[in-house]
Amino acid sequence: MMLMRTDPFREFDRLTQQLLGTAARPAAMPMDAYRDGETFVIEFDLPGVTPESIDLDVERNVLTVRAERRPTAGEGVELVAAERPAGSFSRQVFLGETLDTERIDAAYEAGVLRLRIPVAEHAKPRKISISGGADRKEISS
Repeated sequence: MMLMRTDPFREFDRLTQQLLGTAARPAAMPMDAYRDGETFVIEFDLPGVTPESIDLDVERNVLTVRAERRPTAGEGVELVAAERPAGSFSRQVFLGETLDTERIDAAYEAGVLRLRIPVAEHAKPRKISISGGADRKEISS
């Protein structure tokens, strides 16, 4: 598995905040993660966010995504309904040692931030040759 989860209570807390939100951190930034061949893909939904307000950091295999969505209604406007969250959003993803965090490719299109992270060379399956005797055999590892 490429995502490492270490604390089930933290995951429960994150899920609760994502569903209900808090005053300081509104509910937002759902994500999908999957492996596509030799690449791990993570997609974050960030509708209404400008690409300039997105910040990505990787430190010790922890990917942090920050984004900001500004309110669309100006001052002096009477809000009838305000269901779309605004403000700053942040999400952390713990990446496994098997991913090459030096070669992350990020693209933002149609409100979706897509990160493509290649699998590290040392984590890819390889053949190991065994010498000895008259016949040489290969064993997959």
